[in-house]
Amino acid sequence: MDNFQDTPQLVPVFQDIENIIGKDTYDMWLRPAQFGYEGNILTISLPNQFWGKTIRERYEHIIKDAFLKHLGAEITIVYEVSVQEPAPAVQSAQDVIPATPTPTTTVIKKNSFPSRLNSAYMFDNFIESPSNRFAYKAAEAVVHKLGNRENNPLVIYSSPGLGKTHLLHAIGNQILKENPNAKVLYMSGEEFVSEYIEALQNKASESFRKKYRSLDCFLMDDIQFVAGKSASEVEFFYTFNALFESHKQIVLSSDRTPQQLELDERLSSRLLSGICVEVKRPNLETRIAILRQKRDSINFDIGDDVLAFIAEGVQTNIRELEGSLFRLVAYCGMHSVTPTISIAKELLADILVSDNDLSINVNTIKKIVGKHFNIKMEDFNSKRKTQSIAWPRQIAMFLTTELTDLSLPEIGREFNRDHSTVVHARDLVKEKIETDPFFAAEINQIILDIKAVDK
Repeated sequence: MDNFQDTPQLVPVFQDIENIIGKDTYDMWLRPAQFGYEGNILTISLPNQFWGKTIRERYEHIIKDAFLKHLGAEITIVYEVSVQEPAPAVQSAQDVIPATPTPTTTVIKKNSFPSRLNSAYMFDNFIESPSNRFAYKAAEAVVHKLGNRENNPLVIYSSPGLGKTHLLHAIGNQILKENPNAKVLYMSGEEFVSEYIEALQNKASESFRKKYRSLDCFLMDDIQFVAGKSASEVEFFYTFNALFESHKQIVLSSDRTPQQLELDERLSSRLLSGICVEVKRPNLETRIAILRQKRDSINFDIGDDVLAFIAEGVQTNIRELEGSLFRLVAYCGMHSVTPTISIAKELLADILVSDNDLSINVNTIKKIVGKHFNIKMEDFNSKRKTQSIAWPRQIAMFLTTELTDLSLPEIGREFNRDHSTVVHARDLVKEKIETDPFFAAEINQIILDIKAVDK
């Protein structure tokens, strides 16, 4: 936007881009660039070569969509390096991309169906692990048995930033790879609601319905944004039914289980008739593998010790994990220094989990669990053994073993019990988590609520 003071019609385009990716991300990756626009060619001049790969892989489709939305323009993007960087002794960000930038030729073709897919998200670059294996296999099965009753609909749920969006795009990209003529559409629940409202205002409901009901595969991200918006929810239900009855594939993602979405009972029952799979938080080994893959994809020299340090400190989600790596690489590239643990520790201090962050207060656990199950704080230490109190107490003891450094006897004292009772509670809750995906999602939400309070 800073570069378009003399071109007012482009200001809303870049304002929209900033709103979508967020101010911090925009300031880091797009504001340092210079933009030129002529004849439906957008030239992006960059401080160094690393910027081009990042923008191309992560934000290019958003930029193109914004131009298409506001100007009706199908653009080509060309990347240039605006300044000559010194050649440092260590590998810098300039070495990440070949010296001669290759202009992108991915143009939205006229008369082709706008799938809105990001080609950077493929099955090949998705790190499969125990935390996401069921979801990954279910997503692959969708491609090979498109619209098959046993895979339809596929609902993928998890906390934000764990790979749901990657899997949705990977499904769409693989379908188009195998059948380029397929009508595949990716969109967010929020975009669906917005488009439906716009269709109502413009008296274009029929064309809206025709667009969605002619699809071969409908990929909707964050369906929770449709929940509670009655008119949009009804329209989505009828769209869902039309596609389902025509044996067309439906894949949805959500930040919670279908039961927790508070959808209309008819729609909720439809979602539960297919496959519901959870993507769990990745373990340390998986987080390190993700960072290694990203490092190798950008060809930047950063040691495994630094990657392990980042993986230890960023535990919440994959998006934040990758963002931390990109921030470190960008910083070291601009300053021509080799990434080290000490640099990462200082640069990522606002993101990395510290020992203090892990020291969650037991009373906070009791408070959040008590609120969730509607029991009083004193019930956790009472002798009452009714199921309505004993089960939340066991959950609180389990969470205390997971979220604090207290020993089993210390935890027992916190609940007026001995350590053997704590062991029994821990094993009981852990077994239910492993066998009941809906309960596991419930526990994940409680953990997020606890950490939100303790922060």
